[in-house]
Formats: sequence, structure tokens, C-alpha cells
Amino acid sequence: MIVTMSDTVPGREVDRVVGVARGNVVRARFFARDFIAGLRNLVGGEVPEYTKLLAESREQALDRMTRHAEEMGADAIVTFRLSTASVMEGSAEILAYGTAVKLK
Repeated sequence: MIVTMSDTVPGREVDRVVGVARGNVVRARFFARDFIAGLRNLVGGEVPEYTKLLAESREQALDRMTRHAEEMGADAIVTFRLSTASVMEGSAEILAYGTAVKLK
């Protein structure tokens, strides 16, 4: 599956738009991870526990979006985007979305 943030796939022509492909995941913080992150917050700098959590969440949302596009019969996803929103305190949604297309 070709996934691109651009409107086109270089060297290929879009035959038709299949629809919007999307994949999302909602993740909550974990007490033990929060405790360690809280300690790191005292000294400043990156909080690798949260960096890893968000990276895993983005990958999972991307995988779900790709699977959704495949189920629709798409060859590629153009105008790919990621969005993050707070669902409630301590949890966030990562949404991956784009236009699923059939290529010529």
C-alpha cells in the first residue's frame, strides 16, 4: 500500500477516489509509566515513556488506516494526515486518515 502526504503518487495516475480511509486508537496513560514520567518531569527534558507510547499509537493508527483502505479495494492513500485529540484527562486519540484511491 502506497501512503503519501501529497495529493498524487509520483509516476502514477489516480483512476478514481474510493473514499476516506481512517484508523484510530485511544490510549490511556498507565500509573507506573506516569510515576516514572513524573520523576523525569522534575529534572526536565524528554519523557521517553510518553514518546514511546505515542509512537506506538501512531503506528497502530497508520496500520488500521491502511487495513481500512485495503478493505475498500484501494491501491494507495493520498493526502495522509495524523490528528491527536484529548479524549479525557490521561487519554488521547490518534487518528490517521487520508483519501483512498485506485491507481491506473
